Amino acid sequence: MVIRKYFLGTKLFLPTCFLLPLTAALLSASGVGALADDHGWVVLIGPEGPTGLIGAPKNGLAADAKLAENGRGLKPLPGKGVVVTRRNLVSKQKFGDCRVHLEFMIGGRSNSGVKLQRRYEIQLYDSHGRENPTARDCGGIYPHWKFGPGRLDYLDEGVPPTVNAAKPAGQWQTLEIVFRAPRFDQQGEMTKNARFESVVLNGQLIHKDVELESPTGRTPHPLGETAEDALYLQGDHGPVAFRNVKVYPLE
Repeated sequence: MVIRKYFLGTKLFLPTCFLLPLTAALLSASGVGALADDHGWVVLIGPEGPTGLIGAPKNGLAADAKLAENGRGLKPLPGKGVVVTRRNLVSKQKFGDCRVHLEFMIGGRSNSGVKLQRRYEIQLYDSHGRENPTARDCGGIYPHWKFGPGRLDYLDEGVPPTVNAAKPAGQWQTLEIVFRAPRFDQQGEMTKNARFESVVLNGQLIHKDVELESPTGRTPHPLGETAEDALYLQGDHGPVAFRNVKVYPLE
């Protein structure tokens, strides 16, 4: 399966005026990677909390989280090992080919996402029980869009998950991703598109071998495609919690 391209620009590091210019500066200035465990995983959120992330709120560290009484928010429980956030989180380390493991919890009607290389998004959404899920539901590869008059105009349907594997809001869910980064020749021209080799949500395979001809999401001013970049966890579209977030670089 191939996701179509809606804009030009496959050179390295195409400048953007939309997505996290400040974060990009922090990434380049940091030079500090996350801790790696004994099995080669780079731990971004572990038992001690966020060891490999930029942007984690100090007051969002918790031992667990539960759905608030209003059914929408998430209430942090005292302790550490869980990050409850309404901010975007970005890894200090950059990755190319990789395997990603993370656990997440979303509030009612909440909207989040996991972006490989800050460009290629798997949607996280409160869509448990929905028949015929779309790419804007949990596990979807997000569609391309642009700003319309007072709304978002979607240019395609993205790639829906093959099955709705989402759990209800307020429950912990598990996401496993195998991602292959785009390839470039010595002149910096892209020779092979990025690809989701597999995506597994709560133990169910929802994507297999999906080629990405361009970054997902907003089409004007996209980030230029690159061999390595950070993992991005969206938190500014509603309450979300993350735990056990780690990345395994693949050769």
